[in-house]
Amino acid sequence: MTKGKQKEVELKEVKLTEVSPKTGNEYPPSYEEATADYEEMHAQFSWDDQAVRRIFIRKVYAILMVQLFVTVAIVALFTFCAPVRFYIQAHPELYMCSYMMFFATYIALNCCGEQIRRQFPWNLILLAIFTLSLAFMMGFVSSFYNTKSVVLCLGITAVVCMTVTMFSFQTKIDFTTYQGTLLVLTLVLMYCCIILSIVIPFGYIPWVQAMYAVIGAILFTLFLALDTQLLIGNHRYAISPEEYVFATLTLYLDIVYLFSFLLSCFGGGRE
Repeated sequence: MTKGKQKEVELKEVKLTEVSPKTGNEYPPSYEEATADYEEMHAQFSWDDQAVRRIFIRKVYAILMVQLFVTVAIVALFTFCAPVRFYIQAHPELYMCSYMMFFATYIALNCCGEQIRRQFPWNLILLAIFTLSLAFMMGFVSSFYNTKSVVLCLGITAVVCMTVTMFSFQTKIDFTTYQGTLLVLTLVLMYCCIILSIVIPFGYIPWVQAMYAVIGAILFTLFLALDTQLLIGNHRYAISPEEYVFATLTLYLDIVYLFSFLLSCFGGGRE
């Protein structure tokens, strides 16, 4: 073997060994030492992901609180203020206008891709229009119920939402894996809606309306648990931290629909 090749082999052997800091002897690196840097990097990434997720959760709930405050304020105005209540009841075309705005902004935010939902400030502008239109619709509907029923349903909705949120944060049950079950319940709700649309013109049947309202309230309570776990992560499925507008929209819809079904179930008409 020539001297050049011998030196090359010695250099390769030196690269494959390390020197122990305690004994000074040469030894190959262990598995723990070889993967220490990777584990440290992975832990750093996990910590960063958790920090981003916490910021994401705070942002979503901050926007959601503003939405709920606006909605409760409009519902209270339409329920307690008689001149406003009489005016909107005399102009149902306002409800249709708000419904068209709600439908258009919902399609834009939910079905037109990620670019609109992530493009600031248009995403927040569309979300504000969506919130105002849906809040107006809920205020219009609430104006036909007596004040005690509206206040009762608001209180029940608040208690249910807080309970479901705390349960979703603490439970080991992964609601994100039960999306198929929720789809079946949604289809059942649609069938009940079709039956109601056929039966109501021939006469009001209380038990059909009550069944529809109960199924709807249960369904959107489960949807609230599902969307909460999609928000907090650490489950099989999760929402990207960039989709804070979409996460806020889904939670807000769950709460509003829950309130509307509770109002249908427990609400009493004005005399």
